[in-house]
Amino acid sequence: MTTPLAAGSLIGKRVLVTGSSRGIGADTVSYFAAAGASVVINFRNKEARAKKLADSIRAAGGTAITVGADLTDSASVTAMFETIRAEFGGLDILVMNASGGMESGMAADYAMVLNRDAQVNLLTTALPVLGEGSRVVFVTSHQAHFVQTTATMPEYEPVARSKRAGEDALRAMAPQLEKAGIGFVVVSGDMIEGTITATLLERSNPGALGLRKEAAGRLYNVSEFAAEIVQAAVEPVPEGTLPENHTRYVGDITEFRQA
Repeated sequence: MTTPLAAGSLIGKRVLVTGSSRGIGADTVSYFAAAGASVVINFRNKEARAKKLADSIRAAGGTAITVGADLTDSASVTAMFETIRAEFGGLDILVMNASGGMESGMAADYAMVLNRDAQVNLLTTALPVLGEGSRVVFVTSHQAHFVQTTATMPEYEPVARSKRAGEDALRAMAPQLEKAGIGFVVVSGDMIEGTITATLLERSNPGALGLRKEAAGRLYNVSEFAAEIVQAAVEPVPEGTLPENHTRYVGDITEFRQA
């Protein structure tokens, strides 16, 4: 895959990407490592994949550690940041990528617990290791970002509403972040081909992915969307843009804005 940043451009930077043992998170953390950043690969239950990814990064000359943590378990999150402080001394970039809610066998409120409550706790717990000039990136979807004005697929609505609730709760922390000199940006993308979410949606609503692709003209794949996340983490925030209002849209949003 084509690296979005120049080799060595992030030497000295320390990055955590949640949910980075596979999919978008794995490609995102790989891009950061290729640019010279020291990276933390976070996983919940895919330890083998996380270790394999870390080994490949180290084999290429990069620096990577793996830290398991269930984001819905506050003690687990606290332990993760203690490990990061011990290993790296702090963080310069936090990418809040991990989300869910379509898994089978979970409690009825699992989506809200993971996509809102756990995200707020994650950022709150991260604040002591995020220094001035650091950047936080929250990853979401157009279907969630615009869910208050644009209907989404019934199968995805609980996830979309919980993701939007999480985004709103994080944006409410903007004054606190701004005071600490921490940047905040939301990256919103359309359905992404090759993701677990897209697979689950297609399974529950056959043809949904094709219909969305036809309506949008094209859909980004995993590596393309990961590259956009990386760019959002390092690019300057537009002058005059308040932290709580800065959003990077990936893919066409005409349909969502018109609703």
